[in-house]
Amino acid sequence: MTNSSQTPAPGTSFDIRSLPKVSLHDHLDGGLRPATILELAAEVGHTLPASDAEALGRWFRDSADSGSLVRYLETFDHTIAVMQTRGALARVAREFVEDLAADGVVYGEVRWAPEQHTAQGLSLDEAVEAVQEGLSAGVASARAAGRVIQVGQLITAMRHGDRGQEIAELAVRHRDRGAVGFDIAGAEKGFPPSRLADAFTYLAAHQFPATVHAGEADGLESIVDALVSGRALRLGHGVRIAEDISLEDADAAGNGDEGVETAVLGRVAAWVRDRGIALELCPSSNLQTGAVEAFGNDIGSHPIDMLYQLGFKVTVNTDNRLMSGVSLTGEFELLADTFGYDLSDLLELTLNAVDAAFLPLEDREALTEFVVSEFETAAS
Repeated sequence: MTNSSQTPAPGTSFDIRSLPKVSLHDHLDGGLRPATILELAAEVGHTLPASDAEALGRWFRDSADSGSLVRYLETFDHTIAVMQTRGALARVAREFVEDLAADGVVYGEVRWAPEQHTAQGLSLDEAVEAVQEGLSAGVASARAAGRVIQVGQLITAMRHGDRGQEIAELAVRHRDRGAVGFDIAGAEKGFPPSRLADAFTYLAAHQFPATVHAGEADGLESIVDALVSGRALRLGHGVRIAEDISLEDADAAGNGDEGVETAVLGRVAAWVRDRGIALELCPSSNLQTGAVEAFGNDIGSHPIDMLYQLGFKVTVNTDNRLMSGVSLTGEFELLADTFGYDLSDLLELTLNAVDAAFLPLEDREALTEFVVSEFETAAS
């Protein structure tokens, strides 16, 4: 794998951008280049809130950084509006992969909701085919630039759309043509996974894996429903599992360690941790949407480090790179700077993502070997 030389992050002696990364939670309609949005909007006559790429990118970041998931989601009105043709979908998907590869991502799962991209006459299957065309072109482009990357689609159903069964069947139909998993997204509160229970049963009957957005805009009940009704193998965000963990004074608990806190896991938290159900944590996005407001409003108070130290299968992700103004490199740099993570921590977090990837065992083993080898090279 080849990446351009970069300056090591503050407090580290290694270049995080050059390290191999695995991206499990990254939305296609949240990762467009501002310049591309401007060009595609001009083609279809869609009015944007800014007329140049820099100002448009800033508008997306400012709008997303509101502490409200509802306002955060409103920014997608503009990106989805310009992703309604085969050509637009293919271009956005190709650039998406190119940007991931430039950031050092070697395996990425791209999630998106086909049902939101049929306004100009595309069928669901045609939309999926267009995205796959773009993803394949992006992989080829990355390879030509000397980079290694593999990608797969996470076909997503909108929670409020009542098309869960149809989208589940779509995902299974494309399982050997780029689709690697299923997801549900959109307004979490009021639209539990149980509304799509038949779709999840269909997926389980066809041995097709699912990750479920849960524990972001809603709490433990949402997480439980994702595990029960959604049969989730991973939790999209899942950060509010931390609400099922209490910190108690060790001395008060009779352990004799005055001034030392000990963590007590509730049944849901213990179940998720003990069974290695991966958490697709998105640090910056979690702050912007208010998902972790119960713990504080800065990265230092984000429960990601507590969850990591307690042995949860924590993975690090971007969610929406355009809206949050982030990259996976930037998120790792943020964690290293805030919590003092070293190369071994970043390796463990990356291997967590490899293990949780919707790939066959043999492919995960090969990816593990590659990642470990690259990290060992970085450490030498």
